[in-house]
Amino acid sequence: QVQLVESGGGLVQVGGSLRLSCAASGRTISSLGMGWFRQAPGKEREFVAAFSWSGTSTACADSVKGRFTMSRDNAKNTAYLQMNSLKPEDTAVYYCAADSWGSGSSNPYDYGNWGQGTQVTVSS
Repeated sequence: QVQLVESGGGLVQVGGSLRLSCAASGRTISSLGMGWFRQAPGKEREFVAAFSWSGTSTACADSVKGRFTMSRDNAKNTAYLQMNSLKPEDTAVYYCAADSWGSGSSNPYDYGNWGQGTQVTVSS
């Protein structure tokens, strides 16, 4: 079983930046597909970014392309989501997820392990 703990959320002004972290335990992230999703109040969970276990297959939602970057540090067993040029519509709870098959899918149903979420609020 993989345990995931997100951190790094908070309140930021429009145009600001945040870096979210997702610390994994129970399995090395280099063997996992990792994804970031977000959910705003009253909306469905939305795909943000993901990469496969090898890191060679990556995906990013159109709404965050050019602003968000996903990365990982295998030595720290941690994945990151760097968020720049934040907009009010980026306000949501952000979740990281692990996919044991390693595909790095954009489909949340492909992920069996989820963190507790971290709130990101972008104020105008």
